[in-house]
Amino acid sequence: MLSSYPWWWLALPLLLLPIWWHRQKRQRLKAEPLATARFLPSAPPEQLRVWQWRDKLLLVVRCLLLVILIAWLAATIFPWRGDTVLVDAGADKAWAEQQISAAGFAAAARIDLPPNPLAWLRANERDWRPTARLLIVARADQIAMPARVPQFSHQLELRTANAPAAPLTPTTSVAPVTPSVPPAAQLTATTHHIVLAAPAARTPAWQSLFAAFDVAGKAAIRHQLATEQDVGTTLIVWDTPATAPPANWHAPHWWIAPSAAATASANATGTAAASAGFPELASATRLTINGIALRYADSPHGRLWTSDAFPPRDADTARALYEAWQLLSASPAPAYATPSQTFSAARSALPAITNAKPAYWLALALLALFILERTLTHARRN
Repeated sequence: MLSSYPWWWLALPLLLLPIWWHRQKRQRLKAEPLATARFLPSAPPEQLRVWQWRDKLLLVVRCLLLVILIAWLAATIFPWRGDTVLVDAGADKAWAEQQISAAGFAAAARIDLPPNPLAWLRANERDWRPTARLLIVARADQIAMPARVPQFSHQLELRTANAPAAPLTPTTSVAPVTPSVPPAAQLTATTHHIVLAAPAARTPAWQSLFAAFDVAGKAAIRHQLATEQDVGTTLIVWDTPATAPPANWHAPHWWIAPSAAATASANATGTAAASAGFPELASATRLTINGIALRYADSPHGRLWTSDAFPPRDADTARALYEAWQLLSASPAPAYATPSQTFSAARSALPAITNAKPAYWLALALLALFILERTLTHARRN
């Protein structure tokens, strides 16, 4: 059974109440009438606590009744969300805040934009109250245009904008460090141009890492290392945290290796480590994926990534980093993106949700157990 509100299962300790009640039964002392009792002073009847199991069948029925009640509450969907903004994590933060304020959603709750958000909203629209409004703020290439205009029971406003492209300054000096694959193989493989800026002592570790990436890619993806940034650079590995990068270097992604001093200071203060030239890392967002703790922030140079796992020190960490990076890879842009528009409330009733079907038979089981419990209680009293 798929539970929509699993927090109701925290009420399971309530099962201790009927158990305690059945163990704390009180029994009157058996009194026998005597002929000479009329000469004795009257005394109220006494009760004795008997610590033993009684009415075991009734106890089982009451416990099942509580379990089914909790399960029914956990599986039943009640509208509880108000005005909500679905924000694309990759969108420009300043632009996103501007759009949210302009739409009048400054005080609304915010959640991360799920994959295929329009279909996700249709499947989870019961969570929102009838008067709630919805706003999606995302990059234009994140939402594919549906074949049909989606129908919602709530007003939905979609605001999209192209992600700002970082200016690139082409350079003519590109010195490859180590060719990853022969030229013949590069014709059929997707090549990622990577700039490696690292001291001589740590360069072999990075070279070994991307060589392992080539093996894991099974000839479909190749990584070409260079020492200078060019128009085709997709990743810059910056392993010299004591110095700032050139101002004209730009890439979609940067891997920043934190220095030992910055890491120690960050652990002592509880903040993110910042490197020279990258002040944005001081307020970086934390993310743990595939066991790798990452921090990322957006900057004029591109998106910055830093982790204590840079560079990996063993094969297991390198494998985990490769798998984490594959999960973080951006999905291809849709052929036709959905433009900014407003979807009016076009449905008067919400569709049935398959995840809520177990609530029907749970309600019937709850009614049957209630009738059985009342019957057993009445039979015990008589």
